[in-house]
Amino acid sequence: MARRSNALELAVLGLLHEAPMHGYELRKELNVVLGWGRVLSYGTLYPTLKALVAAGHIQAETPVLPEADTLARGRKARIVYQLTGDGKDRFAELLEDAGPSTWDDESFDVRFAFFSRVAVATRIRVLEGRRARLEEKLERIRRAYTTRRRGKDAYRLERQRHRLELAELEIRWLTELIDRERAAQTSPRPDTVNE
Repeated sequence: MARRSNALELAVLGLLHEAPMHGYELRKELNVVLGWGRVLSYGTLYPTLKALVAAGHIQAETPVLPEADTLARGRKARIVYQLTGDGKDRFAELLEDAGPSTWDDESFDVRFAFFSRVAVATRIRVLEGRRARLEEKLERIRRAYTTRRRGKDAYRLERQRHRLELAELEIRWLTELIDRERAAQTSPRPDTVNE
């Protein structure tokens, strides 16, 4: 559960780094843009926002609406969350982490959404770690698939075959990304672009 909490903290800080948002907007961005496998509930999001406010990483502001506007709508203004200076530092700190927890499915996906803000060397470490983790997983799936085929339910076998193909596809994709990152790291950057 702690890994999901860390991934959620990184995602919230990253989205607020781009622009201030209210809770509904944040939830929508987390669910759609980051492609989480299940719908993120307000019961998960709002405690995270509260903890980030308490830590000084974000601030919550309630915009003042004209009285006529609040009466016409019959509701209060939404709280808008925005990143603080400490929040920007925390976001940068979380992004520079390249340890084993960053290679997990959920952590990797969130981190990858903000890869443009990460140093090349860190990106390469995370990509290589993710690839190594998937290669280990692929080997386990292969062993299970080849040793347990006899007498097994056809649909379970099909699911294993599908998992094999997905892991192989992601490993190829990661290898291509690593190669591009290394090439970009070693190639000289021109001062101007010639057209």
